[in-house]
Order: sequence, then structure tokens, then C-alpha cells
Amino acid sequence: MHHKGLLTAWSDDKGFGFITPAVGGERVFAHISAYAGRGRPSANREVRYSLTEDSQGRIRAGKFQYAGIGRLSASVAPGFWLALLVAIGVIGGLGSAYRFGYLPVIVPAVYAGMSLLALAMYAVDKAAAVKGHRRVPENRLHLLELLCGWPGALVGQQFFRHKTRKGAFQFGFWLCVILNVGALGWLLLWPEAEFARRELGIDHALSLNPLGGIY
Repeated sequence: MHHKGLLTAWSDDKGFGFITPAVGGERVFAHISAYAGRGRPSANREVRYSLTEDSQGRIRAGKFQYAGIGRLSASVAPGFWLALLVAIGVIGGLGSAYRFGYLPVIVPAVYAGMSLLALAMYAVDKAAAVKGHRRVPENRLHLLELLCGWPGALVGQQFFRHKTRKGAFQFGFWLCVILNVGALGWLLLWPEAEFARRELGIDHALSLNPLGGIY
């Protein structure tokens, strides 16, 4: 990608636009399939690109991606850092609760392990979507989210820019988050969940006494 230009007249719905060369001359057609960066391109951004020809001998962009600081900013979605902060806060908070004796290690361990698995599944599904291969079923992603993997799924959505625009999927994702958080709250605080707490070794969570404390 030795040429520089400005991506102009980009239509995200149609998946194509034109690059105006920095050195001047006719605009170069650019299709979304030639985009080599992360996420989706947007208009009025400086790009680097290579040139090729289509089947009819017309010049078009072979590959293109943002140039300079734009490439750095485009590599991470705007919501990635917030998603990462939420994930670290949730898993770190559970880890701190274990450290001070309020939870058994199994609770933060399950959240951390399932989050890593969910993140990996989002990476696999994103790669499959780009290459046109067999996808990971959405109900499998939701199951991982429900089973304590939603912090990793949240990071995966933002890092890979995947499933963030699909309203039905987002509804299912946040429903899984609510159900999981509700189940955790029930387990730790609800009087009727005492039997479950006893089985998991967190009998003292209700009174907020550390595990093994005297009450």
C-alpha cells in the first residue's frame, strides 16, 4: 500500500466509496472487501492503498486502510476501554471478595474462565464472518454470556466490533447480563438461597461476614 489519499463519498450501506489520491488525479473505487483495517471505514479519513484492476480493466483499490494516527484510533472501538473497565471491575471485585474471605475462589474463577472462553468464541465467530465460514450459533454465545461469561463477551463485542449493531442480538445479550447478575444477587443475598450458599461454602455472604468467621 504505497499510495496515499482521502477516502471520500463512502456509503457504508452499500459498502463502497472512492479514494481521492493525495497527488491528484481521478478518484479510485474502493470496496469494503478491500478494507484491511478494523471495524468499518468512514468518509474523510486519510488512507493508504494499493492499486489493482477489475475484470474489465478498471483501476480500483486492491487493499486500503487508515493511515497515520487514524489507523491507531480505528484499531480500537470507542466503547472498548469502557467494556474492558467493566470486565476488570466485575472480575476484580469478585476476586477481592474472595481475597477478603467473602466468596469461595470458584466464583471469580468461573467468571474469569467463562469470560476468556466467550472472548475466544467471539474471535472465532468474527473470523468466520469475515471469511464466510461456518459461524458460531448465536444461542451458544448467549449461553456463554448467561453462564458468567458476559464480561468477556462485552469486551469481545467492542474489540472485534462484532454483533454491536444487531438489535435482536444486543437485546439477548443484555437479557443474559440481567439474568446472570440477578442470579448472583439471589445467591449471595436472598434468604431462600441459604441452601445453595451452604453447598458452595458461602454461608456467611448474607450477613457479610468473611468465610469462616464467627457469627
